[in-house]
Amino acid sequence: MSLTTPEPTPGGLRQLPAGIWVLGFVSLLMDVSSEMIHSLLPLFMVGVLGSSVFMVGLVEGLAESVALITKVFSGVLSDYLGRRKWLAVAGYGLGALSKPLFALAPSMGLVLTARLVDRVGKGIRGAPRDALVADLAPPGIRGAAFGLRQSLDTVGAFTGPLLAVALMLLWANDFRAVFWVAVVPATLAVLLLIVGLKEPPRPPGAPRVNPIQRENLRRLGPAYWWVVGVGAVFTLARFSEAFLVLNAERSGVALALVPLVMVAMNAVYALSAYPFGWLSDRVSHRLLLGWGLVVLIAANLVLGSSHHWAVVLVGVALWGIHMGMTQGLLATMVADVAPPDLRGTAFGFFNLVSGVAMLLASVTAGLVWDRWGPSFTFWTSAAFCLVALFGLARTPLAVKPQAAVEKQS
Repeated sequence: MSLTTPEPTPGGLRQLPAGIWVLGFVSLLMDVSSEMIHSLLPLFMVGVLGSSVFMVGLVEGLAESVALITKVFSGVLSDYLGRRKWLAVAGYGLGALSKPLFALAPSMGLVLTARLVDRVGKGIRGAPRDALVADLAPPGIRGAAFGLRQSLDTVGAFTGPLLAVALMLLWANDFRAVFWVAVVPATLAVLLLIVGLKEPPRPPGAPRVNPIQRENLRRLGPAYWWVVGVGAVFTLARFSEAFLVLNAERSGVALALVPLVMVAMNAVYALSAYPFGWLSDRVSHRLLLGWGLVVLIAANLVLGSSHHWAVVLVGVALWGIHMGMTQGLLATMVADVAPPDLRGTAFGFFNLVSGVAMLLASVTAGLVWDRWGPSFTFWTSAAFCLVALFGLARTPLAVKPQAAVEKQS
């Protein structure tokens, strides 16, 4: 079996373990809470607390950097302990604890503290949660499992901003009241994870070893590092979605409606993530990744061609389809090529490298935007996609995925 061609397995939503659904709805609830706050936070910092835009950028940069570093250590720790659920609970718990701090913040100091606590929580839960999905889902339906979790997560990502807008209209722009409401879904997410998820038992007699010892890192193998490289190149070709919002602002619609471009993108993403996850269990991974890049090229060409609102919506929809095709698939590929006892470490390093690539891509996009304009930014992204397609064509074909090893053992 090749690295990029899974063994077909019949099944659908009913075959997915209950734990996958629990993790999906936990992600949905926490994303509703987080996006209710994050969609309003820049306006709150500038308009209510009197912060500068530079300070907003500094807070966000520090927060995301902390999350990247934490992801690696949490994944390694989950492999060492052989337990992932309670690390995920700790991560979601920190996220929930951060929400009241936003509502209480009298100054930027407490906002920064809340953002750091929130991002530390995100970093702690990310790798163990993804490893749990891989542990719970049989190899033949992992693509569907990751697709479902990603789809439910993204439902939260567009429900949160819509709920925040509705409450702001209802309560005459009372930021703090909206932030207090966000505490409720975050708390429900933690309770659901504690009560609803039963973690697979650790194999009896399995010794505790340091996952980042040289011999263990060697066990990750060339197939894993190839997937990490592909993920990084994909991320370099797809900069932060914040540039979609900036591009939509040029379309001439009312400023208050501009954030809805992210609602549209996430809606398409949510609708497409599970179907493409299901498809990834039946077709060549390399083929599906390649088509994902083709769709992203089309999205960039559309977005670079015009800033008319209708054109922007078409480009954003294509961007969402690309996300649905590739994000769950890349997670599935990590799970397929990583040894079961090193999955947390594998997801930690994958997330770290992808996060650094996203930072580089966004900085590059910002520089290109300032110097040559928005259209050239999207054309540059399309050029990166072509490079990624060339690299994908040179994928190794003789490397056996870990999923095949599991089936044979």
